Amino acid sequence: MVTSTGVVIALVATLAFTQVGSGDTTSTTSTTSSSSPPTSSTTSTTVPVSNVMIAAVGDSELGNTPKLPANATTYFAPVRAALAAPIEFGNLEGTMTNGTDSKCAPTSSECYAFRVPPSYAHIYRTAGFKVLNSANNHSHDFGVQGVIDTSAALRSAGIVQAGLPGQIGIVRDGTTKVAFVDFAPYDNTNNLLDFTAAAHLIARAHRLAKLVVVYMHAGAEGSNADHVTKATEYYVGEDRGNPYAFAHAAIVDGADLVLASGPHVLRGMQFYRGHLIAYSLGDFENYYDFSSSGTLALSGILHVSLTPAGKYVMGRFTSLLLSTAGQATLDPRHAAAAFVNQLSREDFGTTAAIISASGTISPPR
Repeated sequence: MVTSTGVVIALVATLAFTQVGSGDTTSTTSTTSSSSPPTSSTTSTTVPVSNVMIAAVGDSELGNTPKLPANATTYFAPVRAALAAPIEFGNLEGTMTNGTDSKCAPTSSECYAFRVPPSYAHIYRTAGFKVLNSANNHSHDFGVQGVIDTSAALRSAGIVQAGLPGQIGIVRDGTTKVAFVDFAPYDNTNNLLDFTAAAHLIARAHRLAKLVVVYMHAGAEGSNADHVTKATEYYVGEDRGNPYAFAHAAIVDGADLVLASGPHVLRGMQFYRGHLIAYSLGDFENYYDFSSSGTLALSGILHVSLTPAGKYVMGRFTSLLLSTAGQATLDPRHAAAAFVNQLSREDFGTTAAIISASGTISPPR
């Protein structure tokens, strides 16, 4: 059960972090300047409030120590321009630590634990990432020390973290605060299996920020997991939640946008009560950590614009293709968009989001 007493609120902007109150970590910064214009005694100026633009991608793992890219600092280069947005979000599938206390036994062939050096946090920040998610099944791959090291690395790079128990990540686009509330089906993260606790955390996020984005790491995995079943999904016997039910509940509870990854394959998109749900953005980058064959090689960048009140303005989907090494490049054939459209129509019918030839995402008519 998530309670408000253990909430860690990450507020990022100027890379300065201070301890406030009982365990609350805060910092203040915005992605654009919002200084007030000069006024006189006879005239006044109203500064218009701009819409918020968010770019989101799926799972990212830049290798697994000691197997790391030769030039990790340039790994995002082929897609960096396409990713650019005032707020960039992704799922960090693993840890940033030099620790060696893995959850996997040395001889295990069925267990996976991922780590990259803490310095890699700056690679993500240079690529533009403002928020990275830790609500997933790999955030504790190297125990408590791995979690501590990862949080410290992200903080030092000026990246907001979200998804650990009670943790809400807050950033700004201009004058608008945006809260990221991230969930996975585990007790050592914000737990998506506990709908009541999730509702309380989303409500708390709305008290802290104007807009609320919910992320869920949910569902089965692999090329056969591309459809949203609308039922509880399992992987290797583990309850991975009901992504359909959780996403709908999150919007009822106040989410303005729902993002997801975890199946390592793209899934469809749907509009529910006027809000967009992206049920899986697949893998974004992985250096030989997962298969990149068939539909597992299809990926994308999702851009969504929302009003400060949370109303959907527009969306854009950029198709990517992963190499055998797991590096993303732009796909001029737009295979990923076509695949998502097919899945959306098959799974959601009249509520399906439709991606046009230009990549624009439209609600159903």
